[in-house]
Amino acid sequence: MEKVTGLIVNNHSSSQRLVDIKIENDYLDKVKEQFDQFDLLDIEYKPFLRFHITDIFNKIFNEKIQSLTKTILLNRNQGAFVIGPEAMDQSKYDTDFLVKLSTALTHLVGIPNFDAMYGKYYARFEVKNTDNSDSYLRKAAKKLDLHTDGTYVKEKTDWLLMMKMKEENSEGGESTLLHLDDWEDCEKFFTDPIGKENFVWGSPKSKNVDYKIEHPIFSTDRQGKPIISYIDQFPEPQSLKQGLYLNSLSESLEGSKKLISFKLPPGYAIFSNNYFMLHGRKAFKPHPKLYRELLRQRGIFYK
Repeated sequence: MEKVTGLIVNNHSSSQRLVDIKIENDYLDKVKEQFDQFDLLDIEYKPFLRFHITDIFNKIFNEKIQSLTKTILLNRNQGAFVIGPEAMDQSKYDTDFLVKLSTALTHLVGIPNFDAMYGKYYARFEVKNTDNSDSYLRKAAKKLDLHTDGTYVKEKTDWLLMMKMKEENSEGGESTLLHLDDWEDCEKFFTDPIGKENFVWGSPKSKNVDYKIEHPIFSTDRQGKPIISYIDQFPEPQSLKQGLYLNSLSESLEGSKKLISFKLPPGYAIFSNNYFMLHGRKAFKPHPKLYRELLRQRGIFYK
């Protein structure tokens, strides 16, 4: 990978598949100085400002961070990176700044989809010790099984960024990833004809999506390699064979010995290719004051 001044780029300690990018604080301070000129509300209301701050961001890194991030995401041998400050200072790099930073990162490579759950081009949500919502997303006591995003919406979802905004009293809750090519049973499930059938996909009320769609779990990329669109909670099997296939698929994914697991620090984001890198989260240990805030953006690559 090309060296980019202002970035410290290495393989992540958890896997050769994952790239670790630290932004040197001197350079991140330059980014913040520029971004502070723009109110977050204006960035939300004026889409063109998102491209403007992205251009500023790219130029601070000599217009090399764009090619670096896109190359990693499109490289089948990698497909994901984590990125954040070399040294996090939450009083300086506050949540408004982190929204702007995540916006610049995503707009280097593509356009975020509208997130119906939150009503913006991004979503922010909290995980606490107790929860009465209708999906696994906020349930701290339950692990979030491996999945891809966008399974129940009409829009394509090429990539996903998840940023940790804040965290308090947290033990457990590690991020998990599984590269499709590392999964021991990929060939078995990919070649099973049931995986190519159309499945019905719905979603709970909290997602604010009032339709259902149909698509298979597996298809292929331009090189003929497997890609996956799957989440455990939202498929609605229409036959015994579909239900049994989904159950076996879930058991195999969750039992994989190739799982990547790591703790993501506050201020850091995971940016991944949504077609061949599944993601999830381990369960938290109970704590009455557990708190984590996350930001999500997902979308398409530029044409």
